[in-house]
Amino acid sequence: MLLKKTSELFFKNLTKAISFALSLIVVFTLFNAPSYAATTSMTGNYTEDTLSVVKTLQIAVDTPKDSPNKNEVKDEALILITDYISRYRNRGMVNKTQSFTTMQTALNAMAGHYKNFASRPLPDKLKERLTKEFSLAGKMVLRES
Repeated sequence: MLLKKTSELFFKNLTKAISFALSLIVVFTLFNAPSYAATTSMTGNYTEDTLSVVKTLQIAVDTPKDSPNKNEVKDEALILITDYISRYRNRGMVNKTQSFTTMQTALNAMAGHYKNFASRPLPDKLKERLTKEFSLAGKMVLRES
């Protein structure tokens, strides 16, 4: 009888010990893995990033309607717009400047067209507006720096 109770107690505690050890292994495996930050094309220098975005997106605006890589250009533009807005929207010293407000207006218009009318090229009126706003934002950011 004593042997039976001892073996029951041993196996009961053994299963608890095994489940505890497995849970520790899982916890340390999950939380010990390195975390990686999202890659971004932004350098953190507002002036340089703004001028770079203006230049790149102006190329996207100037891409002809019948270009074979227009979808790639559109996708890259959307990624760049997201990176730029994500980086600078919540920065108080930047988001109150006229250059950022102008850039944000242009980027919202461009991204809105790309997302809502994915298969249509940019209309000429929008291209004209974006070109003006990109030029203006580029001039303003140089003046502000």
